[in-house]
Amino acid sequence: MNFTGKREEKSIETMNYEPISKYMATNLVTFKPDQGIDEAIDIMLEKRISGGPVLDDHGSLIGMLSERDCLKIMVDAAYLNYPVGRSTVGDYMTKDLKTIDINKDVLDAASMFLSGSLRRFPVVEKGKLKGQISRRDVMKAARELKGTTW
Repeated sequence: MNFTGKREEKSIETMNYEPISKYMATNLVTFKPDQGIDEAIDIMLEKRISGGPVLDDHGSLIGMLSERDCLKIMVDAAYLNYPVGRSTVGDYMTKDLKTIDINKDVLDAASMFLSGSLRRFPVVEKGKLKGQISRRDVMKAARELKGTTW
């Protein structure tokens, strides 16, 4: 055995992190903007999900619906006397989206999560929805990678 006492240091530029496509969810529950908000909430509760992408009739990503968005309904009904029965996903979805390109890696995703409060990002390729990556997905990647990369 030939030990020199020096540790080999790797810079971030030379480290290879896994692509987000390896960890992202692809079998997503999606919503339509004209779908009733009550129906969307029922689906979220039944499927035990905290949100999902909103797609138009052409399959293009136009928003995200989250638990936080749905909580606005209670406030609107209580304080604004807003009729909830006619509300749609489009009335409450988040339209100003932050997405991540499918060619990014898990370090890119981790950095994006650290720079904001979002819990998930839609993964897109040339503007089309390909999946979704969550904080938990990146944590799974970190658990798998720490033994070899960190």
